[in-house]
Amino acid sequence: MQPLDIVFYILVLLLSVIIHEVAHGLAARYLGDRTAEHEGRLTLNPISHIDPVGTIILPLLLILSHSPFLVGWAKPVPYNPYNFRPEKWIVRWGEAFVAFAGPFSNIVIFLIFGLFIRFFEPLLSVMPFLSAIIPAFPLINIIVIVNIVLAVFNMVPLPPLDGSKILFALFPQSLQPLREILERYQLFIALFFILFLWKFVSPLIEVVYRLVVGM
Repeated sequence: MQPLDIVFYILVLLLSVIIHEVAHGLAARYLGDRTAEHEGRLTLNPISHIDPVGTIILPLLLILSHSPFLVGWAKPVPYNPYNFRPEKWIVRWGEAFVAFAGPFSNIVIFLIFGLFIRFFEPLLSVMPFLSAIIPAFPLINIIVIVNIVLAVFNMVPLPPLDGSKILFALFPQSLQPLREILERYQLFIALFFILFLWKFVSPLIEVVYRLVVGM
């Protein structure tokens, strides 16, 4: 990557993880919990969301190690499931719903920009003024890649990633002690996954990219 691309990549990563976390807060508010709103976390202001490890240290280490992909996270948006409305489906799936809202926001972003790239040529035939956007295609492509990475990364069913909350929602009550053990060591699990297991998951990024963008 060129230096300008790296800077843009980092900016896109920062904004995308912030949107991801705000989506969690909005989902929780929809279910009745206003914790994130009361703590001022339903905002796109980066200062409210920066996590020293996930937003600064990890991306910098990946850049310095010439990693082909950058991943990261923002400070988790707080929510209290005890504030959710006492509807049956919310009691059963509320945490999973809030967890999926984050990756879903990234899915929406990469679909919008990815399908735009895919169908740009037909659009150009009816809207020739769009040709002015062609020089920005590499930057649009970065938006697509960053959000695919975030969606795939966060859907891995290991704590503290969002996929684990969805997996835990499927756990019977008898397995809740296992959840508590896994969440107790979630930082070590996350670091182990990034350092040793991510390389086995990352090929999915290219698969999703080709499905959406078509090239």
